[in-house]
Amino acid sequence: MKVAIMQPYFFPYIGYFQLINSVDKFVIYDDIQYTKKGWINRNRVLQNGKDCYISLPLKKASNYLDVRDKYLADTWPKDRIKLLNKLSNCYRKAPYFHEVFPTIESIIQSNKNNLFDYLYHSIKELMDYLNITTEIVVSSSLNVDRTYKAEQKVIAICKEMNATHYINPIGGTELYSKYIFNQALINLQFLKSNNIIYSQFNSEFIPWLSIIDVLMFNSSSKVNELLSLEYGLIQ
Repeated sequence: MKVAIMQPYFFPYIGYFQLINSVDKFVIYDDIQYTKKGWINRNRVLQNGKDCYISLPLKKASNYLDVRDKYLADTWPKDRIKLLNKLSNCYRKAPYFHEVFPTIESIIQSNKNNLFDYLYHSIKELMDYLNITTEIVVSSSLNVDRTYKAEQKVIAICKEMNATHYINPIGGTELYSKYIFNQALINLQFLKSNNIIYSQFNSEFIPWLSIIDVLMFNSSSKVNELLSLEYGLIQ
């Protein structure tokens, strides 16, 4: 049983979906503290040959709340129209715009106003579009001690799910100890995405933008190749 665990992100980059696609069950945190300058409610897309940010506006509240306790701003119904117009202007000349944009539009137009619910719905919709069938588990549904932190929490989740392998993005090599995971009878592996390059109009390539960018410039068959082949698992 291969398991991965991540926070929810707003239209995350392709590596996020490679991770989901590489495991049997994917745990998505809802009971984790919101990170103000992370990728939970923002990402990057291509605009006039440069990267620019897109974001979900949030209601003013404590930055120490969990993701599931944050809500979209009251201005979001109007803001999402602006976002859709921005994405349309950015990508309307992209080769797969007409194929992809209806899905992006449907996700953005979701009437969910809770941040976690909104992100969870968007990730599930994107998984369906990408034909990823990995089971998604919400972290708060698991019987795990809420006081656990970092590595201890990850191992507890893995044990609760009877995981034999835990897959983490390559950035976690400094966070987790292979020895400690071995002591827990869990094989720790790291997913490293290879450099993914494709044509972005005639501009210089900008890597690791939102999955929106990948979908706009690549056929569905090519995206499936990228999901399955363009990464390596490091012991």
